[in-house]
Amino acid sequence: MQSLDGFKSDDGFNISRGCVRKEQLKFSDKDNFLTLPNMKVPDKFLYIRNISFDECTKECRHNFSCIAYAYANLSSARGDTLTCLVWMGELVDMAKARGLGENLYLRLPNSIGVKKGTNVMKITLPVVAIILILSCICLVRICKSRGKRRRKEIQNRLMVQYLNASNEPGDENVEFPFVGFEEIIAATNNFSNYNMLGKGGFGKVYKGVLEGGTEVAVKRLSKGSGQGIEEFRNEVVLIAKLQHRNLVKLVGCCIHEDEKLLIYEYLPNKSLDAFLFDATRKPVLDWPKRFNIIKGVARGLLYLHQDSRLTIIHRDLKAGNILLDAEMRPKISDFGMARIFGGSQQQANTTRVVGTYGYMSPEYAMEGAFSVRSDIYSFGVLLLEIVSGFRISSPQLIPGFTNLIAYSWSLWRDGNARI
Repeated sequence: MQSLDGFKSDDGFNISRGCVRKEQLKFSDKDNFLTLPNMKVPDKFLYIRNISFDECTKECRHNFSCIAYAYANLSSARGDTLTCLVWMGELVDMAKARGLGENLYLRLPNSIGVKKGTNVMKITLPVVAIILILSCICLVRICKSRGKRRRKEIQNRLMVQYLNASNEPGDENVEFPFVGFEEIIAATNNFSNYNMLGKGGFGKVYKGVLEGGTEVAVKRLSKGSGQGIEEFRNEVVLIAKLQHRNLVKLVGCCIHEDEKLLIYEYLPNKSLDAFLFDATRKPVLDWPKRFNIIKGVARGLLYLHQDSRLTIIHRDLKAGNILLDAEMRPKISDFGMARIFGGSQQQANTTRVVGTYGYMSPEYAMEGAFSVRSDIYSFGVLLLEIVSGFRISSPQLIPGFTNLIAYSWSLWRDGNARI
């Protein structure tokens, strides 16, 4: 222990004419004062009257020159009792009392520094610990974010290569909107049945809400869907190019393992057939609304056939592929079967006839030849359905006729076509 003002430490504390052993010492809990019990009061003290013990302690504690204090009973020498004694310099003639002595409170060396250092550590350590914890959390989040972004970049690069493999003309320099599979899972509540809007031969459609609150319709193609890899790629490539108020807007697409998903703008009124052929909802379609739907579909077809950069044949125009927004405006959807004509091409042939029977033109259904006239024929069938409210195949509603076309021709031939 460091020597201090006339005494030093060895195996015990040698103090002038007395000796105090270590086991006799006590540490005060007030500012690291060392209590020396039963001591003779040293000389050269400062005498302070009429203050309490706590005030005496504060007097020495707040005075950096004070090296010790005692609250002594000096009635025999001074005529006072319980008096505060404070030492500012060396402790002279300090020794153990032979009889009843006083408690001498000795300030330890650097006690003020220790006190301040202890307080600083008490504040610093928790702050440092909190900073380290927050830094670790931020580092983990940054790593996860970078990993997620890198996985998305890799997936997007693979999807671009995959989608650009289409042989259709004009596919170069097309930007594809991608949506992560995890985001789709969250948006549709893991493809909950509660979110399902409908289903068909292609698969199921779910309502979802993306980050930011955008409502979407997620088309999840089933493995047994007639729309395979080629149709999926074709639909994404086509809709990414097309911008028209009467064509459904593609929000994004996703390929994840065996999953193929298309994300469209959400249209609350679903498809035209949900109104047209439902007895309870059919009255909503008054004639002005039906006429506006007819004009909207016609404008969409005109854009596909003439106003877009390339001529596009839909090949599957029907009531189920006409979606209605909140204002009952029509939007043509489902371009999986569509084909692009480039340059001066007017007609093409295929050995694989796709589409919906009843809406197909005869030359396409029998010979596989399709052109803009194929879509015009389908539009004519759709027009008959909108005007009459009957499906193309409604034998139970039209006795004696196999389909709506034969019935309409009969009315026209007999001069009864006017409603």
